[in-house]
Amino acid sequence: MSDKLKQVLSKQSKQQQNESIDQSDDIVQLVGFIIGEEEYAIPILSIQEIIKPFTWTRVPQVPKYVMGVFNLRGAVIPLIDLRLKFGLSEKKHSDETRFIVMKDRDDVAGFVIDRLTMAIRIKKGNIGPAPDTVNGDNTMIDGVGKQEDKIITILKVNKLLERDF
Repeated sequence: MSDKLKQVLSKQSKQQQNESIDQSDDIVQLVGFIIGEEEYAIPILSIQEIIKPFTWTRVPQVPKYVMGVFNLRGAVIPLIDLRLKFGLSEKKHSDETRFIVMKDRDDVAGFVIDRLTMAIRIKKGNIGPAPDTVNGDNTMIDGVGKQEDKIITILKVNKLLERDF
């Protein structure tokens, strides 16, 4: 192989590596889950852990969607049922029910979801803004991710973690 050909191939290889780095910066990594009939997602870095349901302690005089608190390695964490928070009917826990512990800075809470779907990678270009029907900064919706066969509502973790109780 000639030196000129080696230089061209080397240059192409470097360009491809740089393009793949640029493309990875353009990807948003999310974790999807189902509540009712809808699929939602949150950024993967906002998740502290995902666990199977276990016992929690009820707390009086809190909104109905706050199920209570639980102890996670010495930290007392509120447990919120997203079905109730989103205005859906209560549902008995199943084998697919999970608690997702989310964090944003110092705020931490556990959320009950119906079931996990999968880790999702969406290009930033395939994420649109929250629909006009939701009211501005007060909404929990961060955007809408478009995949080939479905639309996924991306939630704002900081809004989910806001304490209104």
